[in-house]
Amino acid sequence: MNKKLPFIKVCGQTHAGTVDASLALGARYVGFIFHRSSPRSITAERAAAIHTRFASRVGVFVRQQAEEIVRIMQIAHLDYAQLHGAQTREDAEKIGVDRVIRTIWPEHCGSAAALQKELDDWAPFCTMYLLDAGRDVGSGGTGRSLDVEQFSHVNFPHPWILAGGINAQNIPQLLDHCSPDGIDLNSGVELAPGLKDPVRLLAAIHACRTMSRQD
Repeated sequence: MNKKLPFIKVCGQTHAGTVDASLALGARYVGFIFHRSSPRSITAERAAAIHTRFASRVGVFVRQQAEEIVRIMQIAHLDYAQLHGAQTREDAEKIGVDRVIRTIWPEHCGSAAALQKELDDWAPFCTMYLLDAGRDVGSGGTGRSLDVEQFSHVNFPHPWILAGGINAQNIPQLLDHCSPDGIDLNSGVELAPGLKDPVRLLAAIHACRTMSRQD
């Protein structure tokens, strides 16, 4: 049976040209990082000036709480807030749970049972999950991929996106052991932080499509 083709989210965008390349190659979600210490950080005003046509716009938030997140979402014309820090469920309700992507760290959870509890606890307060590498809440950008075999023992109440150093080389192994609804491409397809490489993007997306056609 063929695997489903995961949708593509290209995160850490800082240049209009690489956004255009991402869209041309089939990205459905474009991510902007609003975290000043990140090498891929962008201002709300600069993000607003980057057009994404049909793709959904996602803002990644680490330190901010609901009021600031909502303000940035309005300025940058965002469709979703990816809560990548210690935001609360109350923050999610203020933002609007149908606009929240909750980042979960399986390595921080420590076990499949703890991961399942985290997913279930957040289910009423988000519309999607993003699973990233890192042991600390708010971590990310490690360039490491997750141990995805554990996900076969987990039930996802919402669609989920796999993140963590994903590139054309490790996509076959990752998708051989799990079936995410989406793939988050960031550091694994870059020439430099925030500067995506169209060749690496194409190779990663081609690898996803190849896996989806395999029996």
